[in-house]
Amino acid sequence: MVIDGRPELVHVRTRRAVRELMSDTVLRDIDGMWQDEGFAPGAEDPDVGGQRVSRFQSYLDQVDWTDHLHVARALRVFETALTDFDEQHLAGVRRALERDGYTLAEGRITGGPIAMTVREGSLSAVEDPGAIREHLDRISRALADDDPAQAIGSAKELIESTAKLVLRTRGQQVSDRDDFPELVRAAQTALEVHPKQATPGPDGSDAVKRILGGTTAAALGVNELRRRGFGTGHGDAGRRPGLGPRHAHLAVSSAKLWCEFMLDTLADPAAPWRKHTEGEAAS
Repeated sequence: MVIDGRPELVHVRTRRAVRELMSDTVLRDIDGMWQDEGFAPGAEDPDVGGQRVSRFQSYLDQVDWTDHLHVARALRVFETALTDFDEQHLAGVRRALERDGYTLAEGRITGGPIAMTVREGSLSAVEDPGAIREHLDRISRALADDDPAQAIGSAKELIESTAKLVLRTRGQQVSDRDDFPELVRAAQTALEVHPKQATPGPDGSDAVKRILGGTTAAALGVNELRRRGFGTGHGDAGRRPGLGPRHAHLAVSSAKLWCEFMLDTLADPAAPWRKHTEGEAAS
């Protein structure tokens, strides 16, 4: 779920899975674990369940699930709440947490979902960042809803939109006939960060070129994964055997890495393409 453009960091199904284990926990302990982390109860809804479950829910309702600090405190509550349960009871909670990108091991909850945002500074050179934010929100929803095909399809679309945005910002024509690899190549060339370009400074170093070459290959791999039918928008729309959250996270991480570097380069006042453009304007 996305609230005001920010994705929730713990899915509602995960919160419910923890809540449903609280039916045998005394109210005093429920109050104590939440209040130790600075939370106060809200209004109780008797339709949620018994008194203990509804009390736990009243605290869940006070958490801003889009705020990293709030969520960190709430996860510490979860660790306390789950302490005395055996593996049979924890199995469902563990699976739900893993879908959100977390790991429950030895009583600790670690990790977290991929934060599908980009730094605001990265979008400073973009006249209308709405399309980028829309793709990020769609990816966040797909990850939260355990829909790897949608996440992969949206990750591909994020790369494509970023490439087109870069080209338009640089005053270059964009054609719907351009295939995906050509768009990626053209966008990197427009910003003078294509590995085959001779660029002064760090961008032209062998180290940066190797990193960028790998990043580019990963971006192209996202498109290939989607093209082979593992992402929405292309190929077989039916069941995709073997496709899981780890594939979605791999594709999303790859897309975010490429896109954020391109947006950072577009916004950087000292980027190589700006120096070249300024030189042309001066002449």
